[in-house]
Amino acid sequence: MKIDSHQHFWKYNDTDYVWMSDKYAYCRRDFLPADLAPLLEAGQLEGSIAVQARQFVKETDFLLELAEANPFIKGVVGWIPLCDAGVERHLEKYAGQEKIVGFRHVVHDEADDQFILRPDFNAGIKALSRYPLCYDVLIFERHLPQTIKFVDQHPGVRLVIDHIAKPRIRRESFDQAWAANIKRLAQREHVTCKLSGMVTEAEDDTWDTALLKPYFETVLAAFGPERLMFGSDWPVCLMRSTHTQWVDTVRSLIAPLSGSEQAAIMGGTAERVYLRDRSTRVRRNAPTKP
Repeated sequence: MKIDSHQHFWKYNDTDYVWMSDKYAYCRRDFLPADLAPLLEAGQLEGSIAVQARQFVKETDFLLELAEANPFIKGVVGWIPLCDAGVERHLEKYAGQEKIVGFRHVVHDEADDQFILRPDFNAGIKALSRYPLCYDVLIFERHLPQTIKFVDQHPGVRLVIDHIAKPRIRRESFDQAWAANIKRLAQREHVTCKLSGMVTEAEDDTWDTALLKPYFETVLAAFGPERLMFGSDWPVCLMRSTHTQWVDTVRSLIAPLSGSEQAAIMGGTAERVYLRDRSTRVRRNAPTKP
């Protein structure tokens, strides 16, 4: 299956989407399945994973409703209050939903750069580990050292790094600190990485494949095709790229790879991590109580 592993939907309002600053003014309109479906078809993609864009439980319900009505949405990465002492009731509610594949918290927007190591947050991830679900890690490159400590605390959770951990992409210099830390992180085999979000991290006015290639080559060498997954980050990507342009860019980057390696990046990894592994674990293991 060919899958866009990272995209968003929303019905815009000016209270729920506080992250849409003037920089993201182009996002201040509705983006719904009817807008994405023809883009997936044009890119010869069979489905997508819808990822939360609001930190409310109602966001999870909203995405699930869209997924039920639109079969091409293969899974939902929702949001629940992982720091809440009552997180277990949310997990029990959603773990049985077929389209729920995981959860995410917008860690990089937290004022505390050590948020990912907070005891209450880690207690929530530990609770999550009892269910056949993933956790998507959304950070900037400066959070990588503490993220390595975080992933070592949760060897039983499938962890997915969004947007290759958002390095600083500049023409004049390569982000060596990011590269060193992403290689360390990739040594943890329960961690996979999304080949997404790169165009919006480019600090120059323009980007091209040559600018992104060293970052792609770094994560490819670190994770291998079997732990890399294509994602568009649509519609956020529209700041710098159309959906089609990003699909074409990734396909040009992976063109030298074998057919099976390309297939893994363009959907096989996402299908295994989000869908097939979840299905297998649901059949084999009922959630255990704490």
